[in-house]
Amino acid sequence: MSELTRRDFAAGLASFAALGTVLAEAQGKVGPATGSDGMLSKSVVFQYDQLPVSQSANGGSTRAVLSGFLPTGEFVEVHETSLPAGQMPHPPHQHTHSEFIFIREGQIEYVSDGPTQTVGPGGILFNASNLRHGLKNIGTTTANYFVIAIGVPSTPILG
Repeated sequence: MSELTRRDFAAGLASFAALGTVLAEAQGKVGPATGSDGMLSKSVVFQYDQLPVSQSANGGSTRAVLSGFLPTGEFVEVHETSLPAGQMPHPPHQHTHSEFIFIREGQIEYVSDGPTQTVGPGGILFNASNLRHGLKNIGTTTANYFVIAIGVPSTPILG
């Protein structure tokens, strides 16, 4: 096996950076803080009423905030979900990225590798990489929460 030279290492880093751009563009969510290279390289204020809204099949909605790579290399995706009473955003799943979920309004039933828990406004959930988790709005009103996903962008493993 040959040794890795600095030139090989630099070429590998450039390829990795190019892959990051492809992944960010594939996400389709590059926003005002994201440069053409997929980097989140400038400070930005996001006005809530100006965030793009997508309707969900369960009657809820998602507001995309940003998606891209930090200058330190981590991929970050942020969105807000509005989840109607009695609904789940999707079945319990797992994925390679980690994520924080900040509950703004409503009562959420959270299922993870531990016991099922109820979480209300101000509660914060952490989903570690590759651990199965899920949630359901068990309240009588719409639940709203922000998701901050950090790590390799991935498709959830459902089931």
